[in-house]
Amino acid sequence: MRAHAKLFLASSNPGKLAEYRALAAATSLAIELALLPDFDALPAFEENAPTFGENAAGKALHYSRQRNGLVFADDSGLGVPSLGGAPGVHSARYAGPQATDSQRIEKLLRELRGRTERAAHFVCAIALAERGRAMAIVTDRVDGEILEAPRGSGGFGYDPVFYFPALQKTFAEIPAEEKNLRSHRGKAFRRLLAALSSML
Repeated sequence: MRAHAKLFLASSNPGKLAEYRALAAATSLAIELALLPDFDALPAFEENAPTFGENAAGKALHYSRQRNGLVFADDSGLGVPSLGGAPGVHSARYAGPQATDSQRIEKLLRELRGRTERAAHFVCAIALAERGRAMAIVTDRVDGEILEAPRGSGGFGYDPVFYFPALQKTFAEIPAEEKNLRSHRGKAFRRLLAALSSML
């Protein structure tokens, strides 16, 4: 028997919703996903915690207090050990609050110029909450390395410079379906759904 649930994503980003819907469609759970209604009109949550998990949990708890139903939120980013873990939780703001993906990549490559140690990992934390109560918090990661120049036209963010050795391609060079199987977000979301299925 299939379990049924409706989850609201604490975001106004339809692209992120589409990605989560594709991930949910590949599971045995009958999950309905929607953007949290009137998200942009709600008091904003300041993502200033030092870890991805704390940011995701804080966001899920914050918005679940303002809307009924199961609310989930994520926080994700890139970590480069040779840069002390940067960009880390500041991945989206690494080159300034209004910077483009290209500008963030440009800064990253500039910081890594001349370095031989280019290991990197993507991390995603997802939290699920209802009426201000945390239901689940999961994290996962994927390991790779940073190239010296972008490759590929797919994906977003740091994908064009994140090389995934198992496929010998960047995340911007692999199809979305393949990326969903391998990515930090895909792995974390499947862990969240596994936790959810045990509750239903």
